[in-house]
Amino acid sequence: MSTAPPIRARVFAILLLTFSALMVREFLRRQLHDAGIIGEYARDLSFLVMPPILAVLMWPILRQHADHLREILSFRHLTLRIVIYGFLVGLCMRIAWWSQVVFRGSYGFLQNPNTDAIVGPTFHLHCPPLHVILLGFLVMAVLVPLIEEVTHRGLLLSAFAHRGPAFAILVSSLFFTMFHVWDSLLFVFLAGLVLGLQYWRSGALWFGMATHATYNGLIQFDWRCLNIKWNPTPEMVPLHASGIISAIVFALAVSLTLWLAFNPNAGTPKAPRHVD
Repeated sequence: MSTAPPIRARVFAILLLTFSALMVREFLRRQLHDAGIIGEYARDLSFLVMPPILAVLMWPILRQHADHLREILSFRHLTLRIVIYGFLVGLCMRIAWWSQVVFRGSYGFLQNPNTDAIVGPTFHLHCPPLHVILLGFLVMAVLVPLIEEVTHRGLLLSAFAHRGPAFAILVSSLFFTMFHVWDSLLFVFLAGLVLGLQYWRSGALWFGMATHATYNGLIQFDWRCLNIKWNPTPEMVPLHASGIISAIVFALAVSLTLWLAFNPNAGTPKAPRHVD
């Protein structure tokens, strides 16, 4: 008997329940904002409701696939080598992100419409209060990777594993992209391909989670602490020196990302099993 209908139903349920949890989170964020808690702190505080809400809403699905989830989250798959390789992949991906930002700025593809913006480049190290940065790391480097890797790789990608790696990784990456901000969709989609590849190569979530945690953790540092400002005016571009250097760095970072993700030393290749 065909398994397509139950697969489609489960995928739809996962997407709908995830979207519902995000709507609750957004409602709480607005309530916190109205109460005087604004910015990233309100966003991170509101995210704390996501794990319990998703656990309750997805309980039938999680219970149905409990054996599968225990396998892909088994600590016997968590090795120092996996953590190191995952960290290096996340670092290279973050370098790739910043190099493409510099490239776009160098050639006028990325401009700040604020005429009073600081031209730069300038940066100064100034982090928010400790409790704010710690909450940011808890949410972005722990909870977000755990939730998104279980949902998008552990459940959604595995649902399509019987269709082969190309199809399963592509579809899961598309779903992954749907739940991110619009101004970075292409990069998120490509990151989803890498994370899906890591899951397919290792048969467990730890490789991708180490990468995801590293990338998100670096965001907390460079966004919240470095305070980088660089806004070339239209009269300044093109800036060929920074543009060429950033293009080279981007190519090297992408090459290293793929080499590390495919490297057999990261773990024994083991495709994830299909879950009905």
